[in-house]
Amino acid sequence: MPRHRLPPITPAPAALRVVLLALPNSDAIDVIGALDVFLATNFILKTTSGRGPAYEVEIVSRERGVISTWAGLRIVADRVYTTLDGPIDTLIVGPFDDLELARRDQRLVAWVRRTARRSRRVASFCSGAFLLAEAGLLDGRRATTHWTFCAELAHHYPRVTVDPEPIYVRDRGVYTSAGAAASMDLVLGLVEEDFGRRVAHAVALRLVLFLKRPAGQAQMSVQLSTQLAERQPLRDLQAWVADHPGEDLSVSALAHRVAMSPRNFFRVFTREIGVTPARFVERARVEAARRLIEETGGGLEDMASRCGFGSAETMRGAFQRVLRVSPQAYRARLAAAGNGDQAPRPPSTTRSRTT
Repeated sequence: MPRHRLPPITPAPAALRVVLLALPNSDAIDVIGALDVFLATNFILKTTSGRGPAYEVEIVSRERGVISTWAGLRIVADRVYTTLDGPIDTLIVGPFDDLELARRDQRLVAWVRRTARRSRRVASFCSGAFLLAEAGLLDGRRATTHWTFCAELAHHYPRVTVDPEPIYVRDRGVYTSAGAAASMDLVLGLVEEDFGRRVAHAVALRLVLFLKRPAGQAQMSVQLSTQLAERQPLRDLQAWVADHPGEDLSVSALAHRVAMSPRNFFRVFTREIGVTPARFVERARVEAARRLIEETGGGLEDMASRCGFGSAETMRGAFQRVLRVSPQAYRARLAAAGNGDQAPRPPSTTRSRTT
């Protein structure tokens, strides 16, 4: 009787071990949003390919038990960080409210430094970058954090190149993100690295995320970087300007839209918005052009025309004033961030200074 060889048994892919160091903080979204992305990835891969969990996430902290509480919600750590052993795929340092913690708790800093050596990659959410910086993991690297903390991070850690613009930065296996929802963008980036763009896109769709944003996309929009007017007509005008950058946005044209004299409009707009109409319009047009660069591959002359600049040279000057980087350099930075490793450092980078 002929002997039949059985097909080799292919072992199920091992789950990637993620360790998230959670510390007391007032914002739930960084940690919970990231956990949702990992959970959604597990679900997508199970339903589409039948594989087991893609990620196994462990939450550790300085003490076992409740870490942070919100109305009706608590984050609980099952393990103290000192009990952790074995190799780790991804080490993530979550945000914390007490920025002095990074310099005060040297035992925790030493643990982060040691644990990073047995981790394939290391990441931080928001203020977690301070702990990575204190551990020396950001020395000679480009990094970011929430825009309100960037100057302080640059001041205390002169070996770190702090960039306040991107929502997250990857530099040679170390990832740092801005605040709040940017943690979800960073984790989606990790998912794309591990399982490809289609899986990451499916996860984004499942979580009803508006857009899987590229790493180099800016933290601040023109609406966030200026205050909203008290008067409804001016608030409506702000939104209209952002949606119609190619229109006539001169002071006289804008004043006509809100039925005000140009002189009175200029005075009221500047007082309520905090910037002159011309400055607001320039920011709105730069943001519109930046979105086109992020989302399309069109030529700069066409983008300049569509966004009301008239010429690529005029757009270049506006980019330099608002972002302190040229459109070409901004596009190159996005391309480098999408390809994975360290992007070119534009002149807008906030370089650390010695204290």
